[in-house]
Amino acid sequence: MTEPIKLAVMISGGGTTLQNLIDKIDAGELNASIEVVISSTSKARGLARAKKAGIPTRVARTRDYPMIADFADVNWNIAAKFGVDLVCFAGYLKLLPIRDDFDGKVMNIHPALIPVFCGQGYYGHAVHKAVLDYGCKVSGCTVHFVDNVYDNGPIILQRTVPVRDDDTVETLAARVFEQECIAYPEAIRLFAEGRLTIEGRRVRVRQD
Repeated sequence: MTEPIKLAVMISGGGTTLQNLIDKIDAGELNASIEVVISSTSKARGLARAKKAGIPTRVARTRDYPMIADFADVNWNIAAKFGVDLVCFAGYLKLLPIRDDFDGKVMNIHPALIPVFCGQGYYGHAVHKAVLDYGCKVSGCTVHFVDNVYDNGPIILQRTVPVRDDDTVETLAARVFEQECIAYPEAIRLFAEGRLTIEGRRVRVRQD
């Protein structure tokens, strides 16, 4: 059995995606170890989830640093100190410039089918409300590599769900989250197995 991939998980809120990764690891469905959880706020409820699971936590707030570059370095230095192989954004709401040594080593999951309903301000229930207001027939989630623009990096994989006539924001969000719980661990596995290659805007997935 190969060594578990070492992860840093970055959060800003409740930590439901973090909890999914913890659960998948505990169930033996994801060969990974979460080395540290980094939050953009000390008020994030996800910090309690991490502490309950015995995972070290750190808080780095933008308001504590006069320059965005300083804020970014603090975050990347934490990840580097813990020796992580991959950084996973999990409801992380800050635009964090990617340092060169982490290029191609940062993922995010977005609760819509990028390139629609994405970018600054499109998070949480606001995404699903926009999907419903537009009258879309399908929605879903997207796992992508992170670059220096919100929800812009190369797409790794997507999963879809139908949008039903009687859907509310809450019912659609729940259905999309079910697919997120499958998609993110799968993307992490592909990365850990060395099966992902970034070619411009495309991510090639090697088939074994």
